[in-house]
Amino acid sequence: MSWSDRVDQAYAAALGEASLRDEGFPPLTVEVPADRWVEALAVARDVLGCTFFDWLSAVDEGEGGFAVLCHVVARRTAGVEHLAVRCLLPRSRPVLASAAGVFAGARWHERETHEMFGVDFTDGGALLPMVPLLLPEEFEGHPLRKDFVLASRVAIPWPGAKEPGESEGAPATSRSRRKARPAGVPDPDEWGPR
Repeated sequence: MSWSDRVDQAYAAALGEASLRDEGFPPLTVEVPADRWVEALAVARDVLGCTFFDWLSAVDEGEGGFAVLCHVVARRTAGVEHLAVRCLLPRSRPVLASAAGVFAGARWHERETHEMFGVDFTDGGALLPMVPLLLPEEFEGHPLRKDFVLASRVAIPWPGAKEPGESEGAPATSRSRRKARPAGVPDPDEWGPR
């Protein structure tokens, strides 16, 4: 039986039609409802033999919310099988049950995901205290969110400020392209010093 068939069978038996296998690029991905997150990870570990926890993080899907992903691996004598378990959280209140009960190493990854994306994790319904892992305690915001303003790009000019034809000593007849702001840099009229 192929790995994708085993994954389909395991999740169909445990979650019924609540899970959906993604047919896209590897690794094989299973989409699960947020309220069944811990159960879905337990299926990966206990039923499919994915005992190696690799990483847990999130992706800012813009208006769609935040996709939280956990990558796990099943070691076999013939090689390894990869599986990503994914759930989508609403942008307004991204809260998810902690995976640390299934994979103890997940707590560090949850702390990083909280810092970078603002996703909160719970244990038994209570929010877990998230001690800063990467950022200084006084840091405000979540730098990997798409709506986070990159203040350094406002304070320090974008390295591509010189467009073709704008360099010193260029002939006066050369025309400049329309200047584009890089992603994350707000309009100077809206925010920051001029």
